[in-house]
Amino acid sequence: MFGKTSKPQNRIDSLIGATTRVEGNVSFSGGLRIDGTVRGNVSALPDQPGTLVISGNARVDGEVQVAHLVVNGTINGSVTATETLELQSGSRVKGDVHYKTMEMHQGAVIEGRLVHSDTVAEIKPVELKLASGA
Repeated sequence: MFGKTSKPQNRIDSLIGATTRVEGNVSFSGGLRIDGTVRGNVSALPDQPGTLVISGNARVDGEVQVAHLVVNGTINGSVTATETLELQSGSRVKGDVHYKTMEMHQGAVIEGRLVHSDTVAEIKPVELKLASGA
């Protein structure tokens, strides 16, 4: 009930501008806003509560893994938001979405599965013992 959660960043530390195209993976800490195009995976550094904002004309072709995510653009790849996910009306996600808390506005589109973080169960092996017949 009182688990460790992080708050979204209120500031943007980095910006990928509208006329910028990045070819390759992007790792960041703090806040990142993408207005351009990224062809690669986008992720926050491990153990740091990164916030990613993908604006209306932005596009990411790759996986996204962050604590807090606000999307109004396009993502072609799976999404993992370990804390909060906001899908605004212009968002288009083509891939599975893993989330803890989600807000989805009318008009947002997801082509994939929605997987709540509490529903992902760890698979444990089961040991079976056969009784010897008499």
